[in-house]
Amino acid sequence: MVWLVAMTSRQNSLCGLAAHGLWLLGLVFLMDASARPANHSSTRERAANREENEILPPDHLNGVKLEMDGHLNRDFHQEVFLGKDMDGFDEDSEPRRSRRKLMVIFSKVDVNTDRRISAKEMQHWIMEKTAEHFQEAVKENKLHFGAVDPDGDGHVSWDEYKVKFLASKGHNEREIADAIRNHEELKVDEETQEVLENLKGRWYQADNPPADLLLTEDEFLSFLHPEHSRGMLKFMVKEIVRDLDQDGDKQLSLPEFISLPVGTVENQQGQDIDDNWVKDRKKEFEELIDSDHDGIVTMEELENYMDPMNEYNALNEAKQMIAIADENQNHHLEPEEILKYSEFFTGSKLMDYARNVHEEF
Repeated sequence: MVWLVAMTSRQNSLCGLAAHGLWLLGLVFLMDASARPANHSSTRERAANREENEILPPDHLNGVKLEMDGHLNRDFHQEVFLGKDMDGFDEDSEPRRSRRKLMVIFSKVDVNTDRRISAKEMQHWIMEKTAEHFQEAVKENKLHFGAVDPDGDGHVSWDEYKVKFLASKGHNEREIADAIRNHEELKVDEETQEVLENLKGRWYQADNPPADLLLTEDEFLSFLHPEHSRGMLKFMVKEIVRDLDQDGDKQLSLPEFISLPVGTVENQQGQDIDDNWVKDRKKEFEELIDSDHDGIVTMEELENYMDPMNEYNALNEAKQMIAIADENQNHHLEPEEILKYSEFFTGSKLMDYARNVHEEF
């Protein structure tokens, strides 16, 4: 694949980047504007929730453009630009150090060392960072699989998983295990029962033929992270379309995709949030998801859009990311531009003003 080649060439040319990296670091030292990073609490909250519900499929998937509930992934650009380094740009980071780190990243993306980033270079970088998220998910899955496979036989049955899930909900693990073993009716509330039914459907989908309701470690990875399996990605797409499709035609129109979640707007701030929701989803629908621009998104179009290892999508994303900061309209990203638009790339505002950027550089 293209991104593997890029990774190899980048490693081989690391020494050649040293002088280039020092030049970029020198530029950063000229920046002494004070800064206040943006709030990153949503990312930290998700990390905490992930630890509490480690045996549950996460609502958020790093490097995937939609959440499990069909909401846009607000951190997507940072995830595919920073990879595993996302925590390095949180609100507690020292701005000068963060600017230096951002310039180090710039030098790594800039493979040909011409002091600017092309769409192709950004595409290769996005694929590399997405692969990092994949590797991290595999690593976490090994721990999570061990938690639900206490006998270590390399397989987890649906009943074994159900016991662990209900125990995480506060039920007595031994009592639940005995009830299941004796085929007794489980005393759970209606909401928990509904979650169990949804999880069981997902479990069946992750169970590769011949179906035996036993998941291996790889199958359990697909259960938790559908982006790792083409079949599970299709299943995730069907779930999203089912939730958003209002007329039952198994595809999405623009009004269906931008339809607001259930809730009441109580103030102007709430109205602004709703307005931004509609605006952002309309832009995403028309410019990226609806590939043939016929006003309808099919399951195939949505699947292609959500596939994190789709190289064509990565190139489009690279062009879009560059366009956001490309003030001189040369279709490349330059050091001054990435610093000025640091909040878009890192989630943190690393400089408060850019009026005299060129003069300071």
